[in-house]
Amino acid sequence: MEIPRNVTVIEVGPRDGFQNVKEMIPLEDKLAIIQALIQSGVRQMEITSFVNPKWLPQMADAAQVAEAVLSQAPEDFRAIALAPNLRGVQNAVKAGLKDVTYVISASESHNRKNVNRSRMESLEELSKIMAEFPHTHIRVSLAVSFGCPFDGNVGLEQVVSMVEKIREAGVKELVLCDTIGVANPLQVQNTVKKVKEEFPDMSLGLHFHDTRGLGIANIYAGLLAGVDAFETSVGGLGGCPFAPGSAGNTATEDMLNLLNGMEIHHGIHMKAYMEAVETVKARVKAPITGRMASMCRAGV
Repeated sequence: MEIPRNVTVIEVGPRDGFQNVKEMIPLEDKLAIIQALIQSGVRQMEITSFVNPKWLPQMADAAQVAEAVLSQAPEDFRAIALAPNLRGVQNAVKAGLKDVTYVISASESHNRKNVNRSRMESLEELSKIMAEFPHTHIRVSLAVSFGCPFDGNVGLEQVVSMVEKIREAGVKELVLCDTIGVANPLQVQNTVKKVKEEFPDMSLGLHFHDTRGLGIANIYAGLLAGVDAFETSVGGLGGCPFAPGSAGNTATEDMLNLLNGMEIHHGIHMKAYMEAVETVKARVKAPITGRMASMCRAGV
């Protein structure tokens, strides 16, 4: 398959990246980082998560973040929030968001750990959400699509079965997530090929964690398989609080370096993006793992 010449970058740092930061990030710092990312050219971003603050205190200001971002963002900016249940979607819509990511796991064990319900219960609620919010764009992240910390291997048939049920609910945009960073390039190519063959009417994105250092290799495998949308996080921030062993996401700046080298258009200015990375370093107390950020620190 021909490699895409244009790629959509979905920045997930303010959601997936921040959710694993233990020390509370002040609202003004979150907004400053989001604004710096927007100024670099980022036009799609998961800006927050509407979850119970009891489980993720870092996201207690979700409505404030959403309202502030929506009041200042350019017209072509797509603000997305994650919601694990109907109440989360309701709160996201109330805050003014038109794009919401609903999360389901490919494995039963992770779904119960992550959202405290069975996969069937999550799918039933997804159908309710699609019916209640026909004018809201609901996209689905299928967590642990390449491996589960509790069940181990997640078979391709298992992934396809879940995707079929998600499509039956009316969802048109899907993200396959390597939540704990165990995927390999061949697995990525085989999975993408199968999903594209079975569900050609669905928009497909990929989300890789870099636990074993294969994040960029897996993105390249996704490009070779024809995928043109990737979720990455500023500085490599991130990790799933409910997935033991999950390390940070693949760093957006590292993917931009890959895309620039391959002359693939993405619309983000590298220098301005690296300035946003510096903003994160100054305002967030968490390790920055991106290779490009390390090179800048070393003066390379």
